[in-house]
Amino acid sequence: MEKKALEYDLHRKLAVDLFNHTWDLIEKPDRTPEETDEMIHTAHASRYHWGIVGEAIHRQRGEWQISRVYAVASLPHPCHYHARRCLEITLENAIGDFDLAFAYEAMARAYSLLNDPVSCQHFINLAKQAGEKIKEKDDREYLLSELNNTVL
Repeated sequence: MEKKALEYDLHRKLAVDLFNHTWDLIEKPDRTPEETDEMIHTAHASRYHWGIVGEAIHRQRGEWQISRVYAVASLPHPCHYHARRCLEITLENAIGDFDLAFAYEAMARAYSLLNDPVSCQHFINLAKQAGEKIKEKDDREYLLSELNNTVL
């Protein structure tokens, strides 16, 4: 196997493994401050590797995950920055379905943390509209459950 293929495979494996590890930390109910730091770092590391070998959808999902990490960590400004980047990548690349709805969900969550209920509700409404077009029923239901957890 040539060097480029090895590098590609390594970046892809790291992107996937770090994304999954970050998700495990997001879902951990008794996360320590050190694990919160790790969660932030692994989300950024995953996005970095996707930036090298991934397509727009991978970069979009990476930005979404980073935004979620900052939401979980109650850090509104970086949450908003990465939610906005997620939405920009989504719109620039005409990404739809589940990913469009969750880009709006990320924005709603960020505005909730920023104590901006008007903007939060605006993006909840956009997420719901986009959610109506999600093909998979389980994905639609998951979106609605996440929107119900977005505090206004």
